[in-house]
Amino acid sequence: MNFKEFKNRIEAYKTKTLGGLDAQFKLAPELRLRYDANKIKIKNPKRAAVLALFYPNKKNEATFLLTERATYKGAHSAQISFPGGKVDVLDKNLQETALRETFEEVGVTVSKLDIIRELTEVYIPPSNFLVTPYLAYLDKRPTLITNYEVESTIEVLAENLINDSFLATRRIKTSYMNIADVPCFKFNNYIVWGATAMMLSEIKELIKY
Repeated sequence: MNFKEFKNRIEAYKTKTLGGLDAQFKLAPELRLRYDANKIKIKNPKRAAVLALFYPNKKNEATFLLTERATYKGAHSAQISFPGGKVDVLDKNLQETALRETFEEVGVTVSKLDIIRELTEVYIPPSNFLVTPYLAYLDKRPTLITNYEVESTIEVLAENLINDSFLATRRIKTSYMNIADVPCFKFNNYIVWGATAMMLSEIKELIKY
């Protein structure tokens, strides 16, 4: 997908009905339960926000950014995710959280990007977070400056997201889940599964032709 094509569709992306949980759960592990709003409220989850950032690569192809998390003692160590993180007491709203965290993690400044829309929030049971994704774009490829939370950055073609040949199933074991076959995306030899894959599944339905 040429970046010009992506930009030409932005107004349509703003008004198109989101796929919501139905879209997200196409890429959810089979053992993952659907939590309704009341069940999530009872769990009193921590809030977080992430940014799905699209921009042109050197060939002017529409590209989006993922990060490989640094290794640490936690539920999501070394996983692939969007830049983002938990709410700070000084954040005015969740969008500001996503923008602040993106700047802190990969050095992209707020003034240079445009928010397209808020997407469907995702509840993450292992860490009890409720995460709100935001779809955004830049008119030019950013210079990425990572902090200690990010092991590496990953640029993925939007064309690969909407191409079903990049869908896969992998057997995964984590500190909080026994070995299980989970649906995922395979981008640039990275396996993207769990909450990030669920968010990408909704984005895929939003931007596909």
